[in-house]
Amino acid sequence: MYPRTQKWQEKGKNMLIDNPDEMQSELDIVENKKLESTIEPASDDIPDKYKGKQLSDIIKMHQEAEKLIGKQAQEVGEVRKLADELIKQNLAGKSQPIKEEEPEVDFFENPQAAVRKTVDNHPDVLAARQASQEFKKMQIQQKLAQEHPDFGQIVQDADFVNWVKSSPVRIGLYAKADGEFDYDSANELLSTYKQLKGVKAKQTNEAGETQRKSNLKAASVDVGGTGESGKRVYRRADLIRLKMQDPARYDALSDEIMAAYAEGRVK
Repeated sequence: MYPRTQKWQEKGKNMLIDNPDEMQSELDIVENKKLESTIEPASDDIPDKYKGKQLSDIIKMHQEAEKLIGKQAQEVGEVRKLADELIKQNLAGKSQPIKEEEPEVDFFENPQAAVRKTVDNHPDVLAARQASQEFKKMQIQQKLAQEHPDFGQIVQDADFVNWVKSSPVRIGLYAKADGEFDYDSANELLSTYKQLKGVKAKQTNEAGETQRKSNLKAASVDVGGTGESGKRVYRRADLIRLKMQDPARYDALSDEIMAAYAEGRVK
């Protein structure tokens, strides 16, 4: 009974499909078309230089290309910089005023001027004039060295330079002394500066001496008579207190204090 039933089922299936082989081939065609529509050929998108190469070779080519691009960018930057400097030099050269040449003097129209100009521009005359200026400069320097042996250091001192710049009159004297080798102008500047500096130094020394005496008086004390020497006598306790409370003043009076100890004037 069962084999017969199975036979009728297979017969029913065959009745639904007229040609099984034809149905299978149609399904394959549909599936192939779907695959062709979803998968695009990639070989057409790959440049020729990358075809047939390994991934490591392609990476190496890419790295070398990046290095070349960086090198070319650096060279372009250097060329631009040089071009800018060249343009600036050309502009600076164009901005300089062109020296106008003096017209030639006609000998027949003005023979004296023509001869004078020829003589003045002669190389030997120019050399002699330069030598004369150098000799005059040397004489002025020797004379200043006798009057002011330290003038070389003074003119290089920043304080002297600032002092000259602070007055138009002193600037004029300096220009005349330096450009025309004028001794009187140079001597006036040096003498005035040294005099003012000496007065200032004297005032500073006097102020320091006054302060020193004041400090000494504050640290000293009379104990009975001063004796024939008339020198101060110090109390040991006061000196110790001074050392502890005001070390700077104690150091300033150290010479006097040491002398007082040596002479027995510390009680």
